[in-house]
Amino acid sequence: MTVDSHDTLVVGAGILGLAVAREILARRPAERVLVVEREGRPAMHQSSHNSGVVHGGIYYAPRSLKARLCVAGAARLVAYCEVNAIEVRPIGKLIVALRTGELPALDELERRGRANGVAGLRRLDGDELRAVEPHASGIAALHAPGTSIVDFAAVCRRLAADVTGAGGVLRCGWAVSGVTAGAEAIILRSAAGNEVRAARAIFCAGLWSDRLAVMAGADPDPRIVPFRGAYLRLRPARGAAAGRRRGRGRCGGRGRRPP
Repeated sequence: MTVDSHDTLVVGAGILGLAVAREILARRPAERVLVVEREGRPAMHQSSHNSGVVHGGIYYAPRSLKARLCVAGAARLVAYCEVNAIEVRPIGKLIVALRTGELPALDELERRGRANGVAGLRRLDGDELRAVEPHASGIAALHAPGTSIVDFAAVCRRLAADVTGAGGVLRCGWAVSGVTAGAEAIILRSAAGNEVRAARAIFCAGLWSDRLAVMAGADPDPRIVPFRGAYLRLRPARGAAAGRRRGRGRCGGRGRRPP
């Protein structure tokens, strides 16, 4: 059995785990940080299986923590991508009301978006909607021209390089099979029989995080309830008139884990 010690363990090399490890090393450069990942490379699950949308903050309750973090985080993500030559495509977003009964919901989203400081948000009537996107139809819409898409797998690859460049260690193919949380250290065991220990561990394992928390002695509630959505891509003939606005249509999120 191989045992090695670190200051901080991060479980999961998706965008959250890598960002957490990067931030720890930025604040405490001497920290011994190990990131373990069950797959053969980073970002193999939700971080690369999503719509790629950089949300602007339209949907969240004004003054809520989620709204503030969304707006500030989107700006910081775009700046990070620009510095690291990762393409960000500002294709814009349209939220469309098809019938009169949907207008109150559109009004509420407009109120939230303006309160949250979503840049460039404007209300469109049916004609203005078609001027922005000829293939869309509706009686009214909200247009957020600054909403962008990005390749989050590419963002993760850059974050992983930042972590290892700052002295952190990334260990792929290392699935956690057991957790022992003691008063002075936490120990993680792999299926191969290896152990790593540290003063603290941060579980950023997506849909497996609640299971790891229970292994560490936490209460089973709250539990993660996974779901799976679907993504639609416009046919080229349907998207051609929209030029660079052509992209991915978002209809949900992927979040399924094996039983």
